[in-house]
Amino acid sequence: MTSGFDAEGWLAGIRRVPSPNCDERPAGQPVRLIVVHAISLPPGEFGGDGIERLFTNTLDPDAHPYYREIQSLRVSAHFLVRRDGGLVQFVPCRQRAWHAGESCWRGAGCCNDFSIGIELEGCDDIPFAPPQYPALARLIRLLRQQHPIEDIAGHADIAPGRKTDPGPQFDWAQLHRLLARGEA
Repeated sequence: MTSGFDAEGWLAGIRRVPSPNCDERPAGQPVRLIVVHAISLPPGEFGGDGIERLFTNTLDPDAHPYYREIQSLRVSAHFLVRRDGGLVQFVPCRQRAWHAGESCWRGAGCCNDFSIGIELEGCDDIPFAPPQYPALARLIRLLRQQHPIEDIAGHADIAPGRKTDPGPQFDWAQLHRLLARGEA
């Protein structure tokens, strides 16, 4: 395939870490929204395996005090963009990842049903790393080739008052410039 996705929605050439935290999308529900998130585990720290462990239900509650608070969560995303721009995929795009929680976009609830979740390794108070923007833009372009994507929103946009990510440090203008120019 020219887009690099297989029939199930796995992107070729990137690391796969399958998450059990997914299920089938509702029949006839096209993917039309990309939701951008931010995550760091432990909070404010980058580069470890905490995110992968959270998304695969293997988080060691003794590895960090914060992990005790979140060890029972059953969450995932389709993709993670690491600080160096590296990509990891947890859920094939044809399946529903559990990333949005209680959410609504343009009057439609249950955003997991019709969205792709992309986590950026980051947090609200630290700038995102420069390699993350072109990696995200490339991924979005590939997803647009596969799906009738209508919008790109932040987690805060679909769950206002409950979520803040990707947060004030995320440069939406830079992402939109890269997408408009076809750069990255």
